[in-house]
This record gives sequence, C-alpha cells and structure tokens, in this order.
Amino acid sequence: MLQMMLRPRWVLALLLALGIAAAFAALGQWQVERAVVQATVEERPTEEIRPFSGLAVPDEPTEQSATGQMVEVSGTFVPGDTVIVEGRLNDGVAGFWPVAHLEVTDGQAGGLPVALGWAADEQAARDAVDRFDAGGGLTEVVTVTGRFLPSEAPVVPDEDGDPFAMTTVAVAQLINLWADYDDRPVYFGYVTAAEPVEGLDAISSPAPEQSVELNWLNIFYAVEWVVFAGFAVYLWYRLVRDAVEREREEAAEAEAEAEADSGRAEAVGPKSES
Repeated sequence: MLQMMLRPRWVLALLLALGIAAAFAALGQWQVERAVVQATVEERPTEEIRPFSGLAVPDEPTEQSATGQMVEVSGTFVPGDTVIVEGRLNDGVAGFWPVAHLEVTDGQAGGLPVALGWAADEQAARDAVDRFDAGGGLTEVVTVTGRFLPSEAPVVPDEDGDPFAMTTVAVAQLINLWADYDDRPVYFGYVTAAEPVEGLDAISSPAPEQSVELNWLNIFYAVEWVVFAGFAVYLWYRLVRDAVEREREEAAEAEAEAEADSGRAEAVGPKSES
C-alpha cells in the first residue's frame, strides 16, 4: 500500500486533501475566535458616578451601557406621587420601597422614579412617605445619587391580594398613578438612592454582575469544521485503500485466468499428439 501512496497521482491527491483540511481547520479556528470575542465582557465603570444627563433619553428603552450605572441626577420631587412597592429584597429580607416621582431638571425633562430607601414593614414605609411628603422643600431642586436601573415589568396581583399592590418598579404602571401625567415624557428606568430618607434603611444595590458566556453555536460549528478536515484526509486514505484492493483483486483474477489457461493448454496437448 505504501508504494501505491507514493505514486504521483496519489501524492497530488494527498496534497489536495491536506489543502482542503487546512482550509476547514482555518474555518474552525475562525469560529472559535468568534465565540471568544462574543464572550468577552466590556468592563464598564459602573461605580464611577456619572451625570445623568445624556445617559438616558425620555420615552426610550434603557440601553445596556446605562444599566447599573451610578448616577447623579438633579430635579424636583412631586409631592403626593410617592407609592409603596412591596416584596423588595434587601440582603435577602423582603420589605418595602417608597418610590417617589422626580422631575429631571439637569437633562431632558421627564419623570424619573426614585426609590427612597427600604423598610422591613409596611407601616414604617408609609410613615416615611408621610414625613417625606409633609417635609418642606419638595419643590426645590435636589440632587440624588444612586444606581440607575431599567424599568421592570408590571405584575398582576394575586386574586386574593390587594388589586392596587405594586411589587415591581414598573414605569408604565407608575405614570398611571402619578397625578396629571398624561402625554408627558418619562424615563423608562429608575434610581435607587444611595442615601435613604429619614426612617428608611439604605437599599442594597450591588454592582451588576458581568458574566461571560461562550457562544456554543460557534463552538459546534468549529467542531464540525475539524470533523470535515479529518474526513478529507480519511477520504484520500479510503480511495488509496480501495485502489490497492482493486489492483490486488485484478491481479488475483489475472493469475487465476492464467492458471486456468495453462490447465486447458495442458489438457489439450496430449489429444493433439494422438
């Protein structure tokens, strides 16, 4: 078989198979690189306090680059628009968030929900809301520092629960509760205040986790290309092997025919002499 492999025709076929295999291997490497590039997480300085202006746009979805960013935003709180959001976890403990309505003044005008703090029981949260709404200076411009997060989806209360209870900070639901807020711009996100108001605890709002996930579809394609590369070389080997077996069979048939002809010649020879 080695002699067959060394024939010029099969040497050229081997070079062609190796070229095809190299091309397939290069495509596999490209797929792996694509998977790694897509899995690379861009580090964002989420803990660096940035001005809110320009980070988000009213009536537009919150971009991924703004999610979890620590911001500083100025505006005026609207008295009477503060609501209680229940079921909010603070270090694993369920409680309540009073969420106020801030009208942004240091960026594009629009309403922005601000979570003022956390309370373990509802009455403490409502007492904090009463003090907040009754406090002076709500119409003055204030500056709030906190983490900016995208709006959550509204959740329908249980059949046996309070139909007006809120368990998520859903902007689409809040604007229906804010007084006289028809057809006005609103930010589809909210801020968790770093400094709680009187009577509330600070909200535990850790930096967003930046996970890395490989694109397994690209990895699968890369494995496919490697299999194709191996198959190209294997196909050449099978062609050579089949050619060798075919030549052996032809040689065996020729030898058998030669022996048969020799036998017939020997059988005919004595008859001719008689």
